[in-house]
Amino acid sequence: MRVHQLQRELIAYAKEIGIDKIGFTTAEPFVKLKDRLYTQQKLGYASGFEERDIALRTEPLKLLPTAQSIIAIAVAYPSRMTEHVAGKKGERRGIFCRASWGTDYHTVLRERLAKLEAWLCERVPEAELSSMVDTGALVDRAVAERAGIGWSGKNCSIITPEFGSYVYLGEMLTNIPFIADEPIEDACLDCRLCLDVCPTTALVAPGQLDAQRCIAYLTQTKQEMPLEFRKHIGNRVYGCDTCQTVCPKNKGKTNMWHEEFKPEPALVKPLLEPLLTISNREFKEQYGDMSGSWRGKKPIQRNAMLALAHFKEQSALPALQKILFEDSRPDIRATAAYAISEITEDTVILEQARERETDEAVLREIARILGE
Repeated sequence: MRVHQLQRELIAYAKEIGIDKIGFTTAEPFVKLKDRLYTQQKLGYASGFEERDIALRTEPLKLLPTAQSIIAIAVAYPSRMTEHVAGKKGERRGIFCRASWGTDYHTVLRERLAKLEAWLCERVPEAELSSMVDTGALVDRAVAERAGIGWSGKNCSIITPEFGSYVYLGEMLTNIPFIADEPIEDACLDCRLCLDVCPTTALVAPGQLDAQRCIAYLTQTKQEMPLEFRKHIGNRVYGCDTCQTVCPKNKGKTNMWHEEFKPEPALVKPLLEPLLTISNREFKEQYGDMSGSWRGKKPIQRNAMLALAHFKEQSALPALQKILFEDSRPDIRATAAYAISEITEDTVILEQARERETDEAVLREIARILGE
């Protein structure tokens, strides 16, 4: 079968199985990206979640030596809910970012890529393929940009004309020499809303992110939240959408057609106080199918305490006191101390905790709160 015909049929099949956009590029190295990644590394801007070997991230042939092409895919996800739940005093709610709504996108995109692989192997038995979604070595955004899926916005997201930046990305390396698509022209122009509204100034320049300051990253860490960022977390329990929600290119992009990603309001806007006492089993049962659960319950619990502090929710004090007195995790106890101090000016609970606390880090946090 000729490559032109195969490529046309593959594009048609991709749409049939729920891939919203597909593009093609070469397996040539990402030379400019490599330079940027070394700069990010040198400046300390990397999150640490990425593949550490920059060569693997930028040289496709290191991943599949026979590769001639890369197939890039995009699947759109919703930007709003059709049903709503509202928090109120005594029943405060947090929020998972939109990329964590519905079924874990890693699972969904891997299934779609597996179908593409099977389709290609049936037609080209000698095909060699290697697919990845997010956790693979290649930089998804760089592949998508070069394959014409969208342009790389100033907020470091791929922005598509059809779906805005609300898209999940995946790619497939192959030895089939598909015809490369042309990249899309950058349409951000002189707009810089995303840079101006970033709560922690993580967007240090157009297209340059200090991941160490990004709320999306910070909500996924497991240690105590640095003091500088605690008040910026708001009621976010996982991720941050600010630089996307202000983007003019996302206006009117609802993307509601994939059933897998339609949010269950009570899950994506969970009650905060039950998260403080949820067991590992309960957490897995309730949130295990969401991408936002990948780091386990600890970061979610910490963020829930920061959210309750944000709301100054008095009803949470008994649960926070119990955590401060009884939880086995020092950084969680320290966060509970902080939340208590934000909710009430009464220092009795903290003074009692100081008498029984043995961990130096928790004692330092209590002393800082008490001004000692």
